[in-house]
Amino acid sequence: MSESTQVLLKRRSEGVPVPEDFELATAPVPEPADGQLLAETLFVSLDPYLRGRISGRHLSGALQPGDMMSGEAVSRVLVSRSDKFKPGDIVAAMSGWQSHPIIEAAGARRVDPDIAPVSTTLGILGMPGLTAYAGLLRLGEPKPGDTLVVSAASGPVGSMVAQIGKIKGCRVIGIAGSDEKCRWVTETAGMDGCINYKDGDLREAISQYCPEGLDIYFDNVGGDMLQAMMEHLAIGARVVLCGLMAQYNNPGEMPPGPNPAWIIKARATVRGMVVYDHEDLRWQMVSDCARWLADGRIKYIEDITDGLENAPEAFCRLMSGQNFGKALVRVAE
Repeated sequence: MSESTQVLLKRRSEGVPVPEDFELATAPVPEPADGQLLAETLFVSLDPYLRGRISGRHLSGALQPGDMMSGEAVSRVLVSRSDKFKPGDIVAAMSGWQSHPIIEAAGARRVDPDIAPVSTTLGILGMPGLTAYAGLLRLGEPKPGDTLVVSAASGPVGSMVAQIGKIKGCRVIGIAGSDEKCRWVTETAGMDGCINYKDGDLREAISQYCPEGLDIYFDNVGGDMLQAMMEHLAIGARVVLCGLMAQYNNPGEMPPGPNPAWIIKARATVRGMVVYDHEDLRWQMVSDCARWLADGRIKYIEDITDGLENAPEAFCRLMSGQNFGKALVRVAE
């Protein structure tokens, strides 16, 4: 393989990204050096945090026009210059949006295709899974009987938070953006209820579903939804701040923050979730979630787009809320 197809950032997005913000390019693939792998990408993960990298407001740094789009991918090893991996092994690494990456073996994780489909390494058994697992169990501290409310409850993080909450004995109410997504949350994932925030008054709905207040609120959205939930906290509530979907496309427009009086009145704890802080829980998460998946206690849904050339359009759908499930691009079989 002499060339790798790549997706580059062509220009910084203004508002919701459009496909014209990206461009395809090819780059020569060098021979892997000692400690490196040449691989063929199978799946690329599309994640909302990349919008923050495009705008230069993410803690992992800014992407510049002309840079290859970053992100995690699952790949098949073609050539190995490391004794840790051999040709044919499946690995996960931050190898970006490209067809044939050179990967540092020290930064790659082995993927066992016998545990679950390899795509789940980018979803329920990957970064979204770890975000949900650590965010809820370590920061949210669920107890049996707690009322847990989760925004973006049909998404890869929110759906895992909701289902882990049920496993831990919580009463779980999801929030999603369509009736179809809400049906999946209740009928497939088995939550106790789901609110379509686009249909009716959100504050009235949360009062009806949670008359005694929220013991845990896991926020993936920010904006007005966060403020609405903070008005309904129970005494001793825990709030986990994880995502900013309502604000990613408008980084210069910061909504007013929640009224501190609500936090004080509830004696609430508010904690920020950064997944990189919880790497020590990764293998416990994989073990637990793989077992729950095999037992049928966890369901998942994937939104797969075929072809690396279609990654920009798929990312734009994700950032406009048109996807349903974990957004992936299938690059090769």
